[in-house]
Amino acid sequence: MKKRVAVLTRYAAALSLVFTAHGVSAETITVSAAASLADAFTEIAARFSAAYPEDSVQLNFGASGSLLQQILKGAPVDVFASADEVTMNRAEDRGWVVQGTRQSFVQNTLVLIQPANAGYVLDSIDALHADTVQRIAVGNPESVPVGRYAKHSLKAAGQWDALLEKMILAQNVRQALDYVARGEVDAGFVYGTDAVLMKGKVKVSYTVPTEQRISYPVAVLQHGEGKPAAQRFVDLLLSEEGQGVLAGFGFERAH
Repeated sequence: MKKRVAVLTRYAAALSLVFTAHGVSAETITVSAAASLADAFTEIAARFSAAYPEDSVQLNFGASGSLLQQILKGAPVDVFASADEVTMNRAEDRGWVVQGTRQSFVQNTLVLIQPANAGYVLDSIDALHADTVQRIAVGNPESVPVGRYAKHSLKAAGQWDALLEKMILAQNVRQALDYVARGEVDAGFVYGTDAVLMKGKVKVSYTVPTEQRISYPVAVLQHGEGKPAAQRFVDLLLSEEGQGVLAGFGFERAH
């Protein structure tokens, strides 16, 4: 038994020397990302793990604003990907972003969706005033970027206040999507990439113009500084392989 333990110990030590010789060490990183990135990041994390089996990736998804609050309260996050530049600006202003690591990596669109079996088409913002539309799912603009984009677009059209009483606030974009898919609301504002995930249960009736492009930034945070795995994950997102995965889920390349 002692001989076996000694052999295993030498084997572990040899592996450690191999990893060290190649500049690689076992690391666990936590990646917090906007809810709309959940499916794409789950696949990218699997590819990362296949390429770097010595590393471990823990994924945490939610509304970008809620994720930021977790970070500001000291959550040990190594990589942060938000669904808007505003949230990342706040993280950077508070000193959480490692300088030189921030990159915009994809873009998205804002769409108005309805339950797939709806017997009418809401092909404009004005159509939301119809009596048939009683409830509209919108991400909470205080913490959900898609809600903030929707609010800006509705305000630009002079419709935010007029439609406010019909709005059901969602905690993140996937909740707004679920409300529409289950027929609990008559319409909702989500990203184009989210609508594709439930194309059998929801239909896109209108692509909403936005004053600002819907840009997603990613950055290594202070907790991940000095962790090569954190930067490797960001590099994979920006690589042709990572961009291919993201494109497969409907995201556009950042301009």
